[in-house]
Amino acid sequence: MKRRDFIKAAALTTTAMTVTPSLSRAESEPVSSSVKSYRAIGKTGLKMSDISFGAGKLSTASMVRRAVDSGINYFDTAPDYGQSEKTIGEAMGKIKRDKIILTSKFCNPLPYPGHLPLGTTKKEYIAAVEASLSRMKTDYLDFVFVHAIGETSKDLESEKKRLLDPEMLEAVAALKKDGKVRFLGTSSHGPSNMEDLLMIAVRSGHFDLIQPSFNFMKFPKLPDVIKEAHKKGVGVIAMKTLAGAKEMKMESKGDEFSHAAFKWVLKHQEVSGLIITMKTAADIELYLKASGVTFTAADQRVLDRYAALYSGEYCRTGCGQCEGYCPAGVEIATVLRYQMYFANYGMEKRAMESYAALKQNAAPCQGCDQPVCITKCPYGLAVKEMLTDAHSTLLFTA
Repeated sequence: MKRRDFIKAAALTTTAMTVTPSLSRAESEPVSSSVKSYRAIGKTGLKMSDISFGAGKLSTASMVRRAVDSGINYFDTAPDYGQSEKTIGEAMGKIKRDKIILTSKFCNPLPYPGHLPLGTTKKEYIAAVEASLSRMKTDYLDFVFVHAIGETSKDLESEKKRLLDPEMLEAVAALKKDGKVRFLGTSSHGPSNMEDLLMIAVRSGHFDLIQPSFNFMKFPKLPDVIKEAHKKGVGVIAMKTLAGAKEMKMESKGDEFSHAAFKWVLKHQEVSGLIITMKTAADIELYLKASGVTFTAADQRVLDRYAALYSGEYCRTGCGQCEGYCPAGVEIATVLRYQMYFANYGMEKRAMESYAALKQNAAPCQGCDQPVCITKCPYGLAVKEMLTDAHSTLLFTA
């Protein structure tokens, strides 16, 4: 995509959002959907709304206040989620701090990914949290995360060191002592060693919460991790629950796909809740209709139809079976996750900035005549074509 075309499209989108009266009215109308169920987060003593707010594309402070009015009490953000932390800070003046749960990450305020790498000092970990507190205009975080374990390195031992870094653990102890952090968590959407790393976190005794990618189309080993977490009193919050969030082209007879996907996740009683990116007031209204509702056979039929339509297009977040085989070193699963953010999540800018920061993008794929990635994909995806398309979409050009 040409830079000028992207900027023009973004400007038109911003203008449309500014002049469309329905959006402002929607944010000021009385709440019609609300949270119906709250679940314990492990043994922390905290309870979260079963469907909670992912602030990766937070637009306005009024969205935060509307979410709170709807009963949502858990908010997930990070320094590398654009202006998300600052926007939450703008909302804090009208929200009772002890009524919400705020989560952020050990990250720098860079275009995603800004995860603090192995080798970060205790002082730097503390400074990152203090900067988040300043942006969010709050005195403490309920949870701070070692974010995206399994993303920055394919090597299990290297990521294990980042997960259990003594400098990080000492920083957390100091932050807890000073009342600036209450609990420690970690998250993973892979692509490498997601289940193994989360199991290490659960069994280490250091973590109060894990946040895996979890949906109806993947993760055969993850239920074992979730059960172990429940056994040890570690909370589990699911993300990437919409299995790629592909645009539906089917008749569902009133059963929303998002509701079916959420209810499938929440039928697992060991799961504390899920987070989902909420971009508009309409998202809040739609998603909360699934709160506290039982998963049914009709929901399963919706998911089966979705799988039949999109199984051959969806790169399973957290799979990573093709990683390490590309002779050009293309970060296959990460490229396709950024493409998902662009095409299905409405996160075009974040996806393109993150793609630009990759050590090896998908440029070599177009001329590749030995696509090993295709033979390594257990789901039979047209990986080479998907990577070539992603490169064309995500690359800024003059």
